[in-house]
Amino acid sequence: MTDSEKFSIYIVEDDDWYRQLLTFNLEANPDYEVRAFGTAKDMLACLEDRPSVITLDYSLPDMSGKDALAKVKALDPDIEVVVISEQKDIETAVDLLKMGAYDYIAKGNDIRDRLMNVMQHIRKKRSLQTRIHTLQQEVAQKYDFEKSIVGRSPAIRKVFDLMEKAIRTNITITVTGETGTGKELVAKAIHFNSKRKDGPFVPVNMAAIPSELVESELFGHEKGAFTGAHMRRVGKFEEANGGTLFLDEIGEMDITFQAKLLRALQEREVVRIGSNKAVSIDCRIIVATNRNLLEEVKAGNFREDLYYRLFGLPIELPPLRERGEDVIILAKHFLDAFCQENELEPYTFTHGAQRKLLAYPYPGNIRELKSIVELAAVMTNSPEIEADVLTFAKHDPLADVLAEEMSLKDYTQRIIDLYLAKYDQNVKLVAEKLDIGVSTIYRMLKERKEEE
Repeated sequence: MTDSEKFSIYIVEDDDWYRQLLTFNLEANPDYEVRAFGTAKDMLACLEDRPSVITLDYSLPDMSGKDALAKVKALDPDIEVVVISEQKDIETAVDLLKMGAYDYIAKGNDIRDRLMNVMQHIRKKRSLQTRIHTLQQEVAQKYDFEKSIVGRSPAIRKVFDLMEKAIRTNITITVTGETGTGKELVAKAIHFNSKRKDGPFVPVNMAAIPSELVESELFGHEKGAFTGAHMRRVGKFEEANGGTLFLDEIGEMDITFQAKLLRALQEREVVRIGSNKAVSIDCRIIVATNRNLLEEVKAGNFREDLYYRLFGLPIELPPLRERGEDVIILAKHFLDAFCQENELEPYTFTHGAQRKLLAYPYPGNIRELKSIVELAAVMTNSPEIEADVLTFAKHDPLADVLAEEMSLKDYTQRIIDLYLAKYDQNVKLVAEKLDIGVSTIYRMLKERKEEE
C-alpha cells in the first residue's frame, strides 16, 4: 500500500495506558497510520490533515464527546468518528449516531476485536466510495461532448450547441438521424452532463420488444398478473427514477400502446399490469428515431398528441457524408483506439486512403466507418494503410447520390468526388470520363475548399 493510500487514524484518549493500548492494537496493521492525542483540543488542531477515522473518548477533560464530534463533522462530514466510552448508555449511543458517529463502542475486554472489525468496515466503505467517485469521473469524462462525440464540422458544432441547451433543463429530447449516426451516444452525453447524472440511464430499444410485452417492459407487472408472471417486475419507468429513460426507435412502437404511454407521461405515473395502484415516476425522457415522425403521424402510424408530447427539443444528427473532414478525424480516432486495444504499433492513413475515405457516402454512417477502419487495420501489411486496403460494401453510388434532394451544383460535386475516388484523383482522366474541362473540376474543388 502506497503512502497516498494509507488509512489514517486519530486516537483521542486522556488515559495514558488505554491510549497506548489502542495505539498498539491498531498499529499492528501495517496499513494503518496512527496518531494519538490526549485532548480534543490537540486533535482538532491537527484536523486539517483529514484523517480517515477518529476514535473519540466520550469523557475527555477539555470537551464532551458530543461537542468534539460536532466540531469534527462541521469541518469534514466525511471523517468517520467511532466513540469509545466506559458507559453502556443506549440513549447516549443513539444520540451520537444521529449526530453522525459511525459507531459507539463500550470499553471492555473485547475492545481490540470490535475496534479492528469496525476499522475493516470503514475501510471497505471508503474504498467503495472512492471507486464510485472514480467511476463517476470516468463516466463524466467519457461522455464529455468534445471527447465522446468526435468531430469539429459546422454540422456537429450545431449539435453540441443544442446539447448544451438540453442539459440545463429536464425538457424531453427527440434525437433524429439515420441509422449509425450516434443517437444513443448523444442521449448518454446529455444524461451524464445533466443534473440527473448520478441517477440511472435506462435504454430501451422499442424495435426489439414484441408488441404484447411492451406494457410489461415499460410499466412492470405484479406476481400472477398473467401466465408466466412468477414474481413482481419493476418496469423501465420505475427503474429510471431519478435518471433518464431513453426510448430508442420510438417510431416502431405499436400504436395500440401509444395511448397508455401518453397517459403515463401526462400523469407522471404508471400502473403495473395486475395492479390498481399508480406508481409515481420521476425520469427524464429522451426518444430517438430514424423515421420522420410527422410523416408517421400523417400516415396514421403515430398518434399526433403523443408526437407533440414527445417533441420537446429536437436534435437532428447529420449523416456522416455531410460532415466533411470529420470523416478523417473519426477514422483516425477509430484507428488509434483499435491499435491501442489490440496492442499494435500506431497506424496511419496515406493521403490516397484519406481521399478514398472522403469520397465514400457511408450509408451505414459512423458505425460503418468504424468497421471499415478496423478491417483495414487487420488487413494492412504495413503501418501505413493504403487506399487499396480499404474495403467498402458493394452499393450503387448513383443511387446514393440521387437519394438526396440537392442542388445541381451539389449533385455535380458529388459525382466528381465519386469519379476522383474511383480513378485515384486523376483529374485529367475524370475530366475525360465526364466530358468536362479540367479547369471545371479544379474550380469546383477550389470553391468547396473556400466554403469549408
